[in-house]
Amino acid sequence: MAEGQGAAGHPGESADVRKYFYYIKEKVSSDWKDLAFHLWFEQPDIDNIEGRNQDDKSRCMDLLEEWLKRNGERATIEVLMEALSEANLQSVVDGLRRKLQEVPFPVPVGAAGTEFSSLTDVFQKSVKKYYQLKLSHFKPLIWNDNFTLTLSDIFTQLELVPASEKQLKTSEPTREEQRKQLKSLDDLFNPDVTGLSAAPRCILIEGEAGGGKTTFLSKEALDAVSQKTELGKRHNVVLLIRLREVREGETIEEMVWDQCVPKRKDVTIESIETILEQNESRVLFLLDGYDELRPEARAARQAIPKLLSGKLYPNSTIVITSRPSAGVQQHTRPDCHVNITGFSRTYVEKYMQQYFTAVGKHELTKTLAEHVRYNELFNTLIQTPMFLMLVCVLWEEDQEMVSTGTMTGLYDNLLTCLVRKYCEREGVDMPTEGLPTEVAESLLQLGKLALEALLRNETLLDLTKVDRAKVSWELLLKLGVVSLEVSSSRLHPRKQLNFSHKTMQEFLAGRYVAHALLNQDIVELLQLTSITKALELSNLLQFTCGCHSRAAQDVMEELSRLSKKEFSQLQPDDFHLPTHSLIMEMSHLPVKPEIKKTVEAYRRFVLLCLDVLNETKEPGVLKTVSRGLPVIIVDLRRDSKQHAALKYYLENIQSSHVPDRLILEVLPVPALQYLEQIFTSPIPRLRLDLRLKFEKFNSPDEMIWLVSVLKNVPGLRALDLSSTFLTPSSLQPLVQVFSHMSLLEELDLSYNPYLGDAGMEVLQVGLSSVPRLAVLRLKGVNMTAVGMSSLAPYMRHLVGLRELDISHNEIGDTGLESLTTILPIFTAMQVLVLGRIGISPTGMRTLVPVLCQLTRLIKLDICGNAIGDPGLECLAAILHHLTAMKVLVLSRAGISDRGISSLIKALPHLVQLQVLDVSRNNIGDSGIVSLVQTLCQPSSLDMEQNPPGDKSLTTAPHCNTTLQGLYIGGNRGITGAGLGRVAQLISALPALTRLDMSGYLYTPAHLSDTAAMALAEALPRLPALELLVLYHISMEPAGFQAVVQAAKNHPTLETLFYCRDGVPEGADTTASCLRLL
Repeated sequence: MAEGQGAAGHPGESADVRKYFYYIKEKVSSDWKDLAFHLWFEQPDIDNIEGRNQDDKSRCMDLLEEWLKRNGERATIEVLMEALSEANLQSVVDGLRRKLQEVPFPVPVGAAGTEFSSLTDVFQKSVKKYYQLKLSHFKPLIWNDNFTLTLSDIFTQLELVPASEKQLKTSEPTREEQRKQLKSLDDLFNPDVTGLSAAPRCILIEGEAGGGKTTFLSKEALDAVSQKTELGKRHNVVLLIRLREVREGETIEEMVWDQCVPKRKDVTIESIETILEQNESRVLFLLDGYDELRPEARAARQAIPKLLSGKLYPNSTIVITSRPSAGVQQHTRPDCHVNITGFSRTYVEKYMQQYFTAVGKHELTKTLAEHVRYNELFNTLIQTPMFLMLVCVLWEEDQEMVSTGTMTGLYDNLLTCLVRKYCEREGVDMPTEGLPTEVAESLLQLGKLALEALLRNETLLDLTKVDRAKVSWELLLKLGVVSLEVSSSRLHPRKQLNFSHKTMQEFLAGRYVAHALLNQDIVELLQLTSITKALELSNLLQFTCGCHSRAAQDVMEELSRLSKKEFSQLQPDDFHLPTHSLIMEMSHLPVKPEIKKTVEAYRRFVLLCLDVLNETKEPGVLKTVSRGLPVIIVDLRRDSKQHAALKYYLENIQSSHVPDRLILEVLPVPALQYLEQIFTSPIPRLRLDLRLKFEKFNSPDEMIWLVSVLKNVPGLRALDLSSTFLTPSSLQPLVQVFSHMSLLEELDLSYNPYLGDAGMEVLQVGLSSVPRLAVLRLKGVNMTAVGMSSLAPYMRHLVGLRELDISHNEIGDTGLESLTTILPIFTAMQVLVLGRIGISPTGMRTLVPVLCQLTRLIKLDICGNAIGDPGLECLAAILHHLTAMKVLVLSRAGISDRGISSLIKALPHLVQLQVLDVSRNNIGDSGIVSLVQTLCQPSSLDMEQNPPGDKSLTTAPHCNTTLQGLYIGGNRGITGAGLGRVAQLISALPALTRLDMSGYLYTPAHLSDTAAMALAEALPRLPALELLVLYHISMEPAGFQAVVQAAKNHPTLETLFYCRDGVPEGADTTASCLRLL
């Protein structure tokens, strides 16, 4: 833009602003009165405009013309954008910014506005210059001034963590859908990548220790102020805040003044507050290191939690980094969750070349690359940038020192290297064993201070406290393990010691703990009172264990005790690897939130124990680890760091200490090769659950290779080969060795359409060899009635079958008839999935007499079959025999009000019903409302558990506290009136976690403001709700905003699905839970 054009109050601006009126009136429409109020129009003026125009768009245009006439040159686009923003019409403001091609935020008119605009400009330029000065270059090794990097040299890999329910899928996901590699954070502004309806407000970036989070965020800050990235183009105020510098009671404005700008008289805390308020939607907060934020600064009323939760600057954007599970999610639900995954092999060699070129020894790149290429231990360690750098340092100094495959060994050798250099410089004798006495004592003293700081969640040591402890910090400076710096904080100026990296602090603290444990109790020393605390101190515990085997024994004894205390309620079946398909999840038995959290904590605990074992491969430690881990669950793709420890565990574990179950998910091909390495000899008592999803087994040779590995696991319990491109010929080698898998209990061959009927003929031969098979899944294998008829007789051997899934196969009534001849044998049957197999009402009449004999059935799925009302009436007539039923799936079954009425009569018998799905049928308002009214009545089980006179219960006695999933959406006859009535009723279902009350695809339902308000009022009364589906529904602006706001404020609601074309014009769609499709 040319100088003198486009600024507030300049001549010619009136004509310029008018050209945006058409766009504004199209977008604002019915919200024109809100805009009028913020343009300072009085009520009589608003009434006049309303009276002389026939529709809202005309009224909006009249308003804009009247405003322009009244204000003349003062009627600038900036003033108009400010009014739009104050009227909560931010989407219109954003659209105007795009049209303006540059995005100055609206400033107040007049002299004060000009002054403020100038101050904002000064502030932005100060921040940019400050970052360029402080961040462009850095020295990652405080003892080596020759090694300097520029941030442009930094490279790392980013991976988008899929939300559990980002998209509604009807088929199995591909590997790419499970994990998406990001080129940069710019990808997060592409809806095709994220599935979000609006730009993300909060982005969480997690990475392990030494993964490069701080460096990455520094580069993002520098690139953003230079507008090289999408973040930079969308924001004109970029604020990088190191959370380790934040103290209790600090305001956001104080943090910015303290850390983001050089000292200037014209930039004060008060002016910063004004700048942030005026530019709020253009402010980008880059928050580095939530795991380093002091505990007292994490309290709910402190500034950072209030910023994360949206209580401060809710329209700003936040990018926050942290080590995993540090607790960010207790304050906010990030719109995007990204992992820094470390270096690929290409990046590893690129970094080596960069380092050795910088120190003038480029020839070492090739030798180190060769050394680590075939070293399994190193290959996982050097994927972490910090550890790779240390390997380069040691390789440069003494190639013999690069022999360890542990974090402790790496840091121990580095410390020896630094001490040796110190001794050479200072003329001190270096002993052949250990360290010089003075050095050793100083390092132990420093380790004690490092530990005390860690337990306070601090990474910096106040020099006055160091002096008070009589630590020889001058010697430590000469060693290079710490550096002396003056705090960059102007609020808290002090001299302090800074560790070269947080992992160095943890290593030195671990050395001290290993020494102190000879005389002190570990619980007292580390305040190790819970698994949560152990996970927070995971790196410290690993270093402690790596320093001394006795310490490792003490640590693992305590961890084993905590494990028995906190995980005793978990059962092996709780660890089943979750599916990524939302449709499948919907029809599953609900899992209690506390069980989900406990399982996730246990998974992390398993990895911690394996990390400890990797640091100390000692028989005693191995024995203690086995006691603490009754079940081992490892994703060999995600958890590559633990490969070596698991290999050692399986090679050395005694048969009496074998875990109850080992659950392995194997992705991708290198992990398959790893399987071959760990199962080198038979492990007789090992019960293994193996998931090989997405691998290709489309030829016999590949299956023969797998079979050769599985022969060493005679205790194979579960085998998942879904989506593995199986063919009849490639299945043959597996079936032939079923005799060696006599303990097999679960077999999943789903989503292998090349199997077909021929594949069933291959499978049937081996069924007699696996008599313990209790779960058989054959979903989507392209089986017809012919295949079912040939397979059924051979299934007689499976008398203990508890779960059978033959859905998504065209077997029809004929194939079903073959199945019904053997179904009565399966008296233990609990889960029967017959969805989309072509059952007609005639087929139901064949099936129903058999079903009433399966009295243990807890889940029945007959979705996608055209059974109609006659079929449901047949089923309803025998439901009184199936009182154990917890999940009943009847979606897409051609059911109308007549059929649903028969189900309603039978519902009182289903006292344990937790999930009911009657979605995508032909049911009308009457049927749906009657169904929900019936469901809202307490079951007899509820009445037993919640007697009306029990005053201790929070749940009213007239509520159904059993039902957790209700799917009534997509019914052909449903209208807005019917859904409005449902909204008034559902408060009586307080246990609901999932609710689908969508309209019909071809005739969407319109919810009046009254109905929408009823829904909004009901949501807080559903305290466990996690998913709400409102497809094919339209609402008025007020109703829509009320529902979205209630969803946004809900403590557990993760996802609200809505159709993009049903969103009212100009409505705010930025809520993180909202998914528009």
